[in-house]
Amino acid sequence: MSELQSNLSILFVDVSDSVRLYEALGDAAAFREVHDYLNVFKDVVVEYKGRVVKTIGDGALCAFPDADSAVLAACEMQGRVQEKQSVQDRKIAIRIGLHHGPVLLTDDDVFGDTVNTAARMAQLAVAGQIISTAETIERLSVQQRNATRRLDALAVKGKHDAVTVFEVLWQTGSDHTQMPGRMDTVMHQAGVSRLRLMHAGKEIVVVTSITIGRHATHGVPLKDPMASRNHANIERRKDKFVLIDLSSNGTFVSMKTGDEFKLRREEMLLHGSGAIAFGHSPRDRDAEVVGFWCESSGDGKE
Repeated sequence: MSELQSNLSILFVDVSDSVRLYEALGDAAAFREVHDYLNVFKDVVVEYKGRVVKTIGDGALCAFPDADSAVLAACEMQGRVQEKQSVQDRKIAIRIGLHHGPVLLTDDDVFGDTVNTAARMAQLAVAGQIISTAETIERLSVQQRNATRRLDALAVKGKHDAVTVFEVLWQTGSDHTQMPGRMDTVMHQAGVSRLRLMHAGKEIVVVTSITIGRHATHGVPLKDPMASRNHANIERRKDKFVLIDLSSNGTFVSMKTGDEFKLRREEMLLHGSGAIAFGHSPRDRDAEVVGFWCESSGDGKE
């Protein structure tokens, strides 16, 4: 087995919330639709001189010779998905993470910290977003670099030091800043000093972390039969709180603004206030709900 080291830009792309798609369409139809999107990704990768290393479920791992090519391909993928949405009734979105650095090439696969970091960026992204690192942004041409914005330095799983995270602004016009749940909305608020939860008439103040699940030993013990035994964790990372779904049926977050998000083995930065439910929407009559409020230093509820 031959090994070679090289510097490449690694891009992860996947269809956001494909589980919902399979539930709505059935296995065969959903598989065909996801496969159709994967073919779109492959065409874009070839167009921008990259290669699809492998497909992983509802996503793809891609490699590019330079950061500009990877970013341009990521923007093109988002644009083509948006175009497809204009002729479809279903709302399908993708999320993309990328990072440039040294990789180990073994036969047709790629390995190393650069690959892992790109995967973490994809996990941080929400639907419709492209997330990258400062090291990658520094390698972009001036034109491409001007179409990015710094979000924050975040603690990333597997990294000793915080990673400075950027968003690539692939959209034009005002739609970009109006998309609900965007990470830039979270990052530009005041630092969160603590998180308050309300569950079953009991208030819980989270300072560092808390576990949630259908077991009496959890910090937030649940009774909802849709919840998993170990359903979710909330962790403090610097001055932010991150909700991490570990469940079989997903975690639903309903914001005070009216926006609702479903996490399936994903993470979400909590901001403002809202409600969390387990396995189904907080709006369902029989849902067991945990209310949350992010509080800044010296402030009350947001």
